[in-house]
Amino acid sequence: MAAQNGERGAAAGESEGGGELERINPLHLAPPTGFSHAVRAAPGTMVFLAGQTALDGSGRIVGDGIVEQFERALTNLLDVAAASGAGPSDLAKLTVFAVDVADYRRHARDLGAVWKRLVGGAYPAMAVIGATRLWDETALVEIEGIAVVR
Repeated sequence: MAAQNGERGAAAGESEGGGELERINPLHLAPPTGFSHAVRAAPGTMVFLAGQTALDGSGRIVGDGIVEQFERALTNLLDVAAASGAGPSDLAKLTVFAVDVADYRRHARDLGAVWKRLVGGAYPAMAVIGATRLWDETALVEIEGIAVVR
């Protein structure tokens, strides 16, 4: 099923790569920055990735700021995905929970640089949601997701 009015893909109107995942970005919507409007997955096994924070192996939150904690949480999520047979390009949907969305926005470029270094240029469908607090009281960010393994 194509996007509304048959428009999909990046600015050129094409779908973006990433294996069997098709990133759909209708041209009549605002261009996405750091996410895709939709991701369509070919048949495969869905892997639901639990929320990951900046916990280290001993169960402590590490990282002084949002960028450091985001990097650790994303690394943890990618480690769980890999243990499930999914790579970064298999990420179809992510939700980021942030205790301070304004701080998240202030550091958007640095967060984007972390994303590109760890994941690359394939963006899943994403949302950032403000949370008053997370399970781990010192956590600033939590990331959960869905991957499709083929």
